[in-house]
Amino acid sequence: MRKIKLSLAFLIAVLNVFCQEKAEDLLNFVNEKPKKEFTTATFKTTRLVNFHTVEVLGKRSLDFRISHRFGDFNTGPYNAWGTDGGANIRLSLEYCHDGRFMFGIGRTSTNKIVDGFLKLRLLRQTTNNSVPVSITLFSGIYQTFERANIDGINKYQADADRLSYCHQIMIGRKFNSRFSIQLTGAMVHFNLVENISDKNDCYIVGVVTRFKFAKRQAITLEYGYRINQYSTDKYYDSFGIGYDLETGGHVFQLHLTNSFGLTENQYLMYTNKTWQNWGVRLGFNISRVFSLQGHKPKE
Repeated sequence: MRKIKLSLAFLIAVLNVFCQEKAEDLLNFVNEKPKKEFTTATFKTTRLVNFHTVEVLGKRSLDFRISHRFGDFNTGPYNAWGTDGGANIRLSLEYCHDGRFMFGIGRTSTNKIVDGFLKLRLLRQTTNNSVPVSITLFSGIYQTFERANIDGINKYQADADRLSYCHQIMIGRKFNSRFSIQLTGAMVHFNLVENISDKNDCYIVGVVTRFKFAKRQAITLEYGYRINQYSTDKYYDSFGIGYDLETGGHVFQLHLTNSFGLTENQYLMYTNKTWQNWGVRLGFNISRVFSLQGHKPKE
């Protein structure tokens, strides 16, 4: 009888310890905060046609980009719809170390512009919608190295006259695996303007969107509405339609746009063609991303 009592006491003690452990595990499970899972690929690259997107590069990633715009499409078959000449090209390198803050430099043939920019991801959309949107900030600086005009007159009396700037806030959301949209607020400032009556600042509201219709293919649209009248000359809102093709580490973007410029101070303020009468240009972007993280040696 004594052995039975001892056995029962031992069994009760074991069950008590087991129940306490399970209760603690359950309490820890209840109190454990769910891990945030971030939405990926709101847009496939850091740019759409011309506009920047909320995307930044991944950790320790380097992006080499080639952007190219041909001449006017409405010149017809004699000039192969603009591909015979009048091209504008930009080469750039962009880098991100931590997946949030990136910077880049580039050089554009038109106006001999050298530019640099900083880009910071403030918020990133989560899959559970606890953070419903992604927010990214952008600041760029541009310097033209154009020489004096053909008549010998140099309008740039000081180095600062060659500088212009752009600041943007981008708010984007990925609604599902196929559709994403972004709103952009931008300001462009020129230290020196073309005409004495022109304003130095221009304010723009932009909309960019992406519709993915296949595993590696998407249609893109972008539009920039200029809020204020800043010049007596005739300029137009920038509008572009694009097609994205993903091929491994490359993204190839083919598009039509009425903007010839490739930097923010060009296409946001000085788009001088309209989609009416096919005053557009054929263009493309090529992005090649290199991962610099390396691989850990196998043990």
